[in-house]
Amino acid sequence: MKTIIKNKLLILAAGALLWTSCSKDEYLNPSQASVESAVKDLNGLIALANGLQQKYSVTRTSPIYSTITASGLSTGELLVLNAGNTDEANLQAGKANVLGNNAVVSRLWEQSHLIKANADIIIKGAAAIGDEGARNALICYANLYKGLALVQLGTYWEQAPILIAKNASFSPRTEVLGEAIKLFEAGAAAATTAKFDAKYQKEIDFANAFQAMLARTYLMLGDYDKSATAASKVDLTKKSDLSYDDVARNPIFEVHYSNINVCEPIDANLGLSGALTPNDADGRVLFYLKSKTFTNTANEGKGFFTKFSDKIPLYLPGEIMLIKAECAARKNDLVTAVAELNNVLTKSADIYGVNANLPAYAGPVTQADVLQEIYRNRCIELYNSGLKLEDSRRFGRPGPNDAGAERSRNFYPYPTTERDNNPNTPADPTI
Repeated sequence: MKTIIKNKLLILAAGALLWTSCSKDEYLNPSQASVESAVKDLNGLIALANGLQQKYSVTRTSPIYSTITASGLSTGELLVLNAGNTDEANLQAGKANVLGNNAVVSRLWEQSHLIKANADIIIKGAAAIGDEGARNALICYANLYKGLALVQLGTYWEQAPILIAKNASFSPRTEVLGEAIKLFEAGAAAATTAKFDAKYQKEIDFANAFQAMLARTYLMLGDYDKSATAASKVDLTKKSDLSYDDVARNPIFEVHYSNINVCEPIDANLGLSGALTPNDADGRVLFYLKSKTFTNTANEGKGFFTKFSDKIPLYLPGEIMLIKAECAARKNDLVTAVAELNNVLTKSADIYGVNANLPAYAGPVTQADVLQEIYRNRCIELYNSGLKLEDSRRFGRPGPNDAGAERSRNFYPYPTTERDNNPNTPADPTI
């Protein structure tokens, strides 16, 4: 018990240090003196690494809350229950209603940059650690969360700064994602010899997590060979989770699903219609929903958000299978694509319980039809994971100004806090 309390205090201390950097003028160039003075030894660096994980995943300000909420509202997965939640309501309305002062958008941008900055402190501090195993454990934490922050920036914005600097220059999203890949590749190498002290949080299997993130990010960049190679290295029997308790709470349950005031799933079909509508027998629908009957007295959201202590997976086995399927389909290897798709459709023993329990694919075996079925299954299998906005663009689904629009934005405007403090901020996208 003393060890648990000590570790929680270290994490809270690190979290407090992380918060000191978040001021309107400094979030891209935070004052690091107080943090760096507190992490001169391994214990301080471990505390900061644990704090980095907490900052990424806990509270309404976290990137986890912001990415799941923003993507869900921009792609019709979620419904705003109370228009008084103005920022969420404007994301649902989309188009010109999403402005640079939108709190969900601004927090995702700001917190991602803060995570980058504090990860850099860990990387710098780790260089002075003589023991290779201890040093590489720190690199695993810093590279994973810095890489995830860059992926968020590359998902929602056309450009973003890679470096932390005053008046930082912006790089195209492809370069931002490329930088994330460098971090994931280096992290995967570090994971082979990393030795994790007992003080670390233990819910991430770094060797597999890095390969999963490489598969995801290479797919976003259209490098199907490298994406498939990374996906093939992921052990689908291993989990990597973001953990919570009654203090550090699951933010989607806390803000959305524990009440009928903010957001809930949009409907019993997870927001899908036409050829994308889930099969009536698809077991995944009632994994993510309590019921298919919606009322105004209950929030029907479930999945990984049923209580404060529910863990949120960093990735799902089904995502990895669908990445393999998509990579094969993009290269017109339809036999492999259908085989991987069937692994998802017929799955009945998923380690998280996300099981479709359906027959194998029996539709037309053309590239267009197989890709549509892969997209359909990504929408269902990965519901409310924060991945759908990227998926919608990548699969060329109807955009904001198209008939039958399936998303209300393509990319987000740059936050007002950035524009006010960085003259290099580009013009906002129209949609």
